[in-house]
Amino acid sequence: MKDKIKVWDLPVRLFHWILVLSFFIAYFTEEEFLTPHVYAGYVVIGLMVFRLIWGFTASRFARFSNFICSPAKSLAYLKDLATSKAKRYIGHNPAGSAMILLLFISLLMICISGLAVYAAEEHAGPLARFGISHGNFWEEAHEFFANFTLFLVVLHVAGVIVESRLHGESLVKSMLTGYKLIKTKSEQ
Repeated sequence: MKDKIKVWDLPVRLFHWILVLSFFIAYFTEEEFLTPHVYAGYVVIGLMVFRLIWGFTASRFARFSNFICSPAKSLAYLKDLATSKAKRYIGHNPAGSAMILLLFISLLMICISGLAVYAAEEHAGPLARFGISHGNFWEEAHEFFANFTLFLVVLHVAGVIVESRLHGESLVKSMLTGYKLIKTKSEQ
């Protein structure tokens, strides 16, 4: 009898961990080390484009149609989670779905504002030819969304810890190996 199921394909796992690395490189280099900051930002942009395409063409659990749900369903899941009655999902749970959307939107705003700052202050990058001004507005937006994304990452990690403990499984391990147990200790 098969006790594991392949949930996260290699492209999703690589996307996830390269995004983590790229975000933190960009976050901690900021203005002092502009070149690695910009390159890390371009990697994030490329990853976002990849994930958008992969969300429609990927294997079952990576497809948006498999996990995108209503805000009401996400809130109901969080209520159940607060009472330790949350249903286990093989793929993304409704709270994870909401987190993915929030992270995607926030990362998109970081990328757009970062390109605008780069164009306004350095006269470089793909937006430079458009004569972007209002560098302070874009810089404030870029900083806000970078910090907001960091806040979301902290919530995401906390959610992973809570979910892992509640269901007796390591979600980090499954994002490394690609596999999850079909039944956890709490379900047996």
